[in-house]
Amino acid sequence: MHTTPPPNPTPNPTQITRIAPSPTGALHLGNARTFLINWALARQNNWSIILRIEDLDTPRVKPGVIDQTIDTLTWLGIDWDTGPIIQSTDLPNHHAAMESLASNKLVYPCTLTRSQIEAAASAPNEGDHETRFDPSLRPTQIPSSFNDAGTNWRLVVQPNTIEFTDTFLGLQSFDPSTTTGDFVVWTQRSCPSYQLAVVVDDHHQSITHIVRGDDLIDSATRQITLQRALGYTTPQYTHLPLVRGQDGRRLAKRHGDTRIDHYRSSGTTQEHIIGLMAFWCGLTPQRSKMSPADFLGAFDLDTLPKDDIIFTPEDDQWLTS
Repeated sequence: MHTTPPPNPTPNPTQITRIAPSPTGALHLGNARTFLINWALARQNNWSIILRIEDLDTPRVKPGVIDQTIDTLTWLGIDWDTGPIIQSTDLPNHHAAMESLASNKLVYPCTLTRSQIEAAASAPNEGDHETRFDPSLRPTQIPSSFNDAGTNWRLVVQPNTIEFTDTFLGLQSFDPSTTTGDFVVWTQRSCPSYQLAVVVDDHHQSITHIVRGDDLIDSATRQITLQRALGYTTPQYTHLPLVRGQDGRRLAKRHGDTRIDHYRSSGTTQEHIIGLMAFWCGLTPQRSKMSPADFLGAFDLDTLPKDDIIFTPEDDQWLTS
């Protein structure tokens, strides 16, 4: 039986974070570590927590995964104050954002193929392998209305250095015009892209603190660009080191079955999972069982290791022994 600390009885309604899993697969150890840290920071600082299910990547969304994700988070001892909010149920706000961008001639439809875009680009963006969209491919006439939701639309990205101070990584500086160029904000599936969706949702849900993996650090600059174009306030970002396999690549199926449900069904206890997270976070000198309440009491962002975590055979053995 696992112990779960009681919800914070008086979360600050003006300080809000979101735990935002995508139902494209079961949560693995890397996801769990990020969500656990997000939860601990929220409860320590009196932030309210929204659980948001980001289900707009429809080709990859798997049936039953939303319920499975909620069950796994609960089993880990992670609680929230509002939700779950299903992202796909709130598309009118995304349409309104596109109409606002179009009225200012900041977006345009684009039917170019990947090969056509690659032919005009020097190299893909290293962070997410997105090919830079060269401004020479931008149409000469930018429409002033959003009138074709079944086509990809791109944001007009002018040269501009975006600077922000990350709570964990410190000062960050990027120019999205040189990394991704005019990036997609609306897809031909008649729904917003990830970048637009999270910006609009964060705004309408009054999110003030975003905690996530540092593979999304470049996305932050695109999202800040969108926030400014829409007149939104920029939240405080905290980007965390990732959990990787021994090959240095982000934890995935290629590194074996690292799903929380896999370990759970094999008899691994909640305290073993939390204990490994605590070890990875520098809270303990060795792997040892820990409850969510003890993790909450011990976690300190200032002492979190700066380097990525490497998932080792010893970690797996700890969870399965």
